[in-house]
Amino acid sequence: MSEETKKTPEAEPPDKQPAGAGGAAAAPKEQPKKEAKKDKKNTVTFTREEAEKLERLAAEFADTKDKYVRLLAEYDNYRKRTAKEKEGVYGAAKAETALPFLAIYDNLERALKSDEDSDSPHKKGMEMIFSQLKEILEKLGVTEMEAEGKPFDPERHNAVMHVEDETLGENVVAEVFQKGFMIGDRVLRFAVVKVAN
Repeated sequence: MSEETKKTPEAEPPDKQPAGAGGAAAAPKEQPKKEAKKDKKNTVTFTREEAEKLERLAAEFADTKDKYVRLLAEYDNYRKRTAKEKEGVYGAAKAETALPFLAIYDNLERALKSDEDSDSPHKKGMEMIFSQLKEILEKLGVTEMEAEGKPFDPERHNAVMHVEDETLGENVVAEVFQKGFMIGDRVLRFAVVKVAN
């Protein structure tokens, strides 16, 4: 016999079987049983007490997670605030250290302007000391303010005189009596100036 004649109705798929005794009726009964088994594998049943306990645990977990997130945010804010305060304290300490040296700066500058003899050993010695002082102040971050010929700024300049001058614009610094200094972005000492118009 050939292979085609060997085929029996049982070997055919369920949808091609003839609707005879148990053919089409048997196939639908088997599939629901398999689906029922699948449902039993994925379904878990709890008692009311167990469900309530799970709900309590889920609420506790959510509460703990919320506390953790808040604590993490507070710690991050604390760390940033502490770093900023530390930087502020360091800047204030630098400013307090540099401020007394500005009086020495002024005196050396005056002494150099008053001594007209450029070959004087005293003047050369003062120039060297003055140069060394400038280097120290630069290392501390102290910079000299440029004021003369600039617009008057009350946050940087201290006006002690007023003069009418046609050559200068309105509220322009005409003369600097005492130099002003900055340390970073903050004013270390205000410039004492004469303002025009």
